[in-house]
Amino acid sequence: MPVNFQHNNSGHNILSNLVDELFYEIPATLGREWNSAFPPVNIHESKDAYHLELSAPGRNKEDFSINIDNGQLTISFDKKEEPKSDDYKTIRKEFSFKGFKRTFNLDERIDTTAIQAKYEGGVLKLYLPKKEQSKESSKTIFVS
Repeated sequence: MPVNFQHNNSGHNILSNLVDELFYEIPATLGREWNSAFPPVNIHESKDAYHLELSAPGRNKEDFSINIDNGQLTISFDKKEEPKSDDYKTIRKEFSFKGFKRTFNLDERIDTTAIQAKYEGGVLKLYLPKKEQSKESSKTIFVS
């Protein structure tokens, strides 16, 4: 059963094959249009795990919410209101930190009890380990 990236902000799902049919995501050319409200994601696979990287600079690690429910991994960020001050006036504001929500359907090959997350250098990194039975092992088959 593959993993689907479901984009709650888009109104519909656009799927393309990625990472051995385990993950699906909006094609990279479309994702650039939504970067400000919808942070881009990179997914890498190693022998033992999948590594998900979500680009979200300028946030604090406490501001992220990561949940797993019914086989779905949801990463969200809710923008907190900045306190207003009469002593401090903004002359120009060209960037903002919009809230977002990304949902990923996980399949049974991922050990959801051992998922880890770290935020460093503006990138939220999730380590999604594979279950023991789904790890590929090397094997030589001899012809008889």
